[in-house]
Amino acid sequence: MTGAARLSVVVPAYGEEDRIANTVVALRDALTVAGPCEIIVVDDGSSDATSAAAGAAGADRVIRIPRNRGKGAAVRAGMLAATGHNVAFTDADLSYPPGQLLRLLHEIDRGADVVVGSRRHIDTQTLVRAGRLREVSGRVFNLATRLVLRRRYGDTQCGLKAFTAPAGRALFAAGRLDGFAFDVELLLLAERSALRVVEVPVELSSAEGSTVHMSKDALAMVRDLFRLRRWARDGTYDRAGAPGPTAPLEGTPIGTPDGDAH
Repeated sequence: MTGAARLSVVVPAYGEEDRIANTVVALRDALTVAGPCEIIVVDDGSSDATSAAAGAAGADRVIRIPRNRGKGAAVRAGMLAATGHNVAFTDADLSYPPGQLLRLLHEIDRGADVVVGSRRHIDTQTLVRAGRLREVSGRVFNLATRLVLRRRYGDTQCGLKAFTAPAGRALFAAGRLDGFAFDVELLLLAERSALRVVEVPVELSSAEGSTVHMSKDALAMVRDLFRLRRWARDGTYDRAGAPGPTAPLEGTPIGTPDGDAH
């Protein structure tokens, strides 16, 4: 990876034509102090001009998935295409100001393999609160993750996470979930590989534009938790030959099996 960017940032996007350009520019401006950065936008089957807007704004790479697959699939496509020494993902609506990626990168420099933003951290600042129903549902789901995770995490679903490149590639290559519960799967796989996971506080500045539909997606996320527990118990991940955090990965896919990259 000689000459690679210090950090690759993946931005999953669905129907973000109106704000993806501002997101790309804001990320570029905030991360200049970190050195060379790679910005990858993954258009998860949008029907608008999200891809074109991202490219015009200066994204280093735009990957378009022909049909909507889910946030997990979009982030996975970007992570497996990333070339940076470290990799991260954040939400297209910039709920978390982009400069906070520097905090995650600092923890990686200190020896973490995986850094997870936490809205439940004691030092977290919430400038704009989500709706009460969404907050309660998030807390209930976080409790439910104890069905599959050994460690108690303050917040599994925060859309701000970073990884060393070897850890990120290994985890996403082994991942199977395309929906919102993919974050829990990442933590499950990290525990199985004995990776060092660090939680850090975040500043939540916006709750706008979430693509989570409370009734449909909440049920799907709970269903996926039971799938994860079954896969962990029946050896699915072992049979799939999930690589360890430092194992070489061959045939790394660009985009998704039915997607294309630009």
